[in-house]
Amino acid sequence: MIAVADWSFHQLPHLGDASLLVSTWLAQTVTDPDVLGQMQRWFQNFVSSGQLAALIIGFVLGFAFRGLTAG
Repeated sequence: MIAVADWSFHQLPHLGDASLLVSTWLAQTVTDPDVLGQMQRWFQNFVSSGQLAALIIGFVLGFAFRGLTAG
């Protein structure tokens, strides 16, 4: 099975026949259909790894630097 992202330019179907591309994209296998669970795990990892705190600190420092340099 060829994933859509792995296609090279020469493997793409003729532009007039987009149904092959769409049907191949729709026929991909889903390994974990729990999308909300994936989002929850991603957010928990985002918070527990300190990335959320780093994002907030970056925003605060960025706005402070912008305020100091705005003329």
